[in-house]
Amino acid sequence: MLTGMQIAVIGGDARQLEVVRKLTELDAKLLLVGFEQLDHAFTGAVKEKMEDINFKELDSVILPVRGTDSDGKVETIFSSEEVVLTEEMIKNTPEHCTFYAGISNDYLDEIFKKVDRKLVLLFERDDVAIYNSIPTVEGAIMMAIQHTDFTIHGSNVAVLGLGRVGMSVARSFQALGAKVKVGARKSEDIARISEMALAPFHLNDLAAEMKNVDICINTIPFPIITAKVIANMPVHTLIIDLASKPGGTDFRYAEKRGIKALLAPSLPGIVAPKTAGQILANALGLLIQGEFLKRKGKMI
Repeated sequence: MLTGMQIAVIGGDARQLEVVRKLTELDAKLLLVGFEQLDHAFTGAVKEKMEDINFKELDSVILPVRGTDSDGKVETIFSSEEVVLTEEMIKNTPEHCTFYAGISNDYLDEIFKKVDRKLVLLFERDDVAIYNSIPTVEGAIMMAIQHTDFTIHGSNVAVLGLGRVGMSVARSFQALGAKVKVGARKSEDIARISEMALAPFHLNDLAAEMKNVDICINTIPFPIITAKVIANMPVHTLIIDLASKPGGTDFRYAEKRGIKALLAPSLPGIVAPKTAGQILANALGLLIQGEFLKRKGKMI
């Protein structure tokens, strides 16, 4: 239980509602910033404005999956007001206060280098990333069906990257009857692709491997689907880029060639916000309880 803990949940989308529900069940006192347009009320949770928060009393701060933008602005779909997280606010929290987000960026990295506070990135945890790959795959399948005029079954699908998402994507499209090949760099990934009965190729050969691809799914957060690669694709190819913004695709050149290219980060929050929220909520519940017990042990 989190009785006596004061936690600020700052911004976010529908996934945060599951986080709020979980933490109130654990008896934490929650301050909700950026939720004034939310009709639903949670026992033990109070809606506040950013300027009214006493950061000196906070034990934890939960940010949206994306953290902030490059200027410190926090996404708030349940509010029309601008919410900004500043270095001064973070400095005003107690030394034990822990911050949580899905991913980080240069803005947050720079602040947390200067301020002696802990920032926990949930998507760096294997369990969260693996669970999260399930709604990501379902979203990718949905997009493939919506934006093509052919079946996935029998189509030629290229998956770029064999990380936690790439592996789930490749396996699922194969199960639907697609002819799947996977591009990777590491020799151990090439071996794993072969073991999974998929067709491996080295990313150095990416352009040549695109000549007969119907659907190309990228999971690599690096400019990898370049103009040279796109130039080798058939015009009907659909690109689904699952990498975090700005993705790994030259979207300008894809549009110029008439190839449909879709940037689709944060698919779990779009196609299955309840499930995606429960994944985050369960991880946060365990992490915050662990921090709470550790601090209580130090105080005894």
